[in-house]
Amino acid sequence: QVQLMESGGGLVQPGGSLRLSCAASGSIFEIYTMGWYRQAPGKQRKMIASIARGGSTDYVESVKGRFTISRDNAKNTVYLQMNSLKPEDTAVYYCNFWPPWDDSWGQGTQVTVSS
Repeated sequence: QVQLMESGGGLVQPGGSLRLSCAASGSIFEIYTMGWYRQAPGKQRKMIASIARGGSTDYVESVKGRFTISRDNAKNTVYLQMNSLKPEDTAVYYCNFWPPWDDSWGQGTQVTVSS
C-alpha cells in the first residue's frame, strides 16, 4: 500500500501561518487527485482542499482565500499553505487520495490555533 506521511503541524496564534507537507512512499501518487482532510475535536473528518493531476484546485468555503494546496509530483509531495489561521482551524490534518484509499490514512499532523 501507499504510505502517506503528514508533517508541519504545531501550535500557532490566531492570524499565524503554517505550511503542511504530505510525502508519499511511492511514485503512484502522481496519477491521482490528492486532498487535504481535517478532523476537529468531536467532528467527522472532511476534505477541505484538493488538487488534480493537472493542477486544478478546489476548496471548502471556510478555508477559501486563506489556504493554498499545491503539489510537486517529482517529489511525491503535496503541500498546504495555511494563512490567517483561526481557532476553528484547530484539527488533525491528513492527506489522502481523492477519493480516499482506506489503507492510506496516516497519523495526521496536529494543528492547534490558540492564544
